Amino acid sequence: MTAYEPSTALPRALLNRADMRAAITAHDFGTVFLLARADAKISYSKIAAECGIKPERVGALARGDGSVTTFEKIATIADALRIPGHMLGLVPRAWEAAEQQPRHPAAPAGTTGTTRDGDSTVRRREFFKVSASAGLAVGLPELTPLTTGRRIGRDIPDRLRQRTARLRRLDDVLGGGDTYRVYLGEYQATKVMVREASYTEETGRAMLSVLAEQAQQAGWAAFDAGKHADARSLYEASQEAATEAGDAALAGNALAFLAYQRINGDRAAGVETAEQSCRTAGPDAPPGVRALLHERLAWAYAVAGHVSETERALGAAEAALNDGDGTPQPDWVAWVDRDELRIMTGRCWTELRRPLRAVPVLEDVLTRYDDTHARDKSLYLSWLAESYLAAREVEQAATVTSRALDLSSGVASVRPRQRLEPTLRQLSPHRDLPAVAEALERAKA
Repeated sequence: MTAYEPSTALPRALLNRADMRAAITAHDFGTVFLLARADAKISYSKIAAECGIKPERVGALARGDGSVTTFEKIATIADALRIPGHMLGLVPRAWEAAEQQPRHPAAPAGTTGTTRDGDSTVRRREFFKVSASAGLAVGLPELTPLTTGRRIGRDIPDRLRQRTARLRRLDDVLGGGDTYRVYLGEYQATKVMVREASYTEETGRAMLSVLAEQAQQAGWAAFDAGKHADARSLYEASQEAATEAGDAALAGNALAFLAYQRINGDRAAGVETAEQSCRTAGPDAPPGVRALLHERLAWAYAVAGHVSETERALGAAEAALNDGDGTPQPDWVAWVDRDELRIMTGRCWTELRRPLRAVPVLEDVLTRYDDTHARDKSLYLSWLAESYLAAREVEQAATVTSRALDLSSGVASVRPRQRLEPTLRQLSPHRDLPAVAEALERAKA
């Protein structure tokens, strides 16, 4: 074994086997670990130590429980097991460059592909491209700035909005910890264009509208990653840009995002901001926008404990969806549909401590909710588990909690675990029940 090869390096013969290659390509690391132990005699404890994963977590993955989806962890596993980058959708790893000395004469001195921010961006882009074929990301454009010159034509805002819409699909399957820098980079690049380029007044308003949309996207990712100060700053910048652009719908949505943040710390301020968001967008906003803003208003009312107001806001959201006449809606509300409204309804009834209303709604809609949306489904399951606990169905709550923990494993979002912590604490006194013991054990992994 060479000096740079770890004790967990997979033998080349095993890497070339069809079953191992298929598992690697699918990012099925449970199977990778299983084959490594069975055929290369690499223990789970060694894999855990080299990959920075708890031994019990390695065992759980090998049993088919959970998955690994974050870029950083996949890159760590690639280096620990000496899996060539191309097999995982990464550019060649640093150790591959070392093995292939001498360096290609065209490559700049010192470029190993591991330490510099530019290299990291390239690796991440290649990872996303391959992940798209496995369903992890849809329609990812090249992460290179648009070339516009000093004069911005009227086509540029539309091109930027399409690019923003395509990037938004990453949020379906990745957490804010993975997407924040991507979204923030898009916002900052557009901000430079707005500041430094020349354009007509009409194009300028369109550019500000795109900027507002991108700020919201970056703010949401920051919120999901636990960067709350960054999120608030981006939402406020979005509101300012949208107001200047005359885009009432986006200005209202910026306020709705701010309300979502504020409601946890100051309920009165959260409700007031949510109400303002609906007034700002106005009754002429597209149906999907009105549905979304009234959903978020319902949530603010529910957190504040206002039952009748919650029901009224949910009714307004449903009425807005019924108003839809098939005309195109802004892409940023494309995900708002009747199932989404039912999920919010279940969440609200959970928050209002009405489990008999919440459980049937959440159970029904979550049976249709795809597991590939792991972060969101794990979050929604947390409300279902909470409602089961409120109904004193402890074992059912524990089973749902275990499912949510499995789905959230490896997702770069702080929110699922934060949501599940109170439920886990309430389950703890019942650890003598097998379902509860299993959920608490999974929480340690």
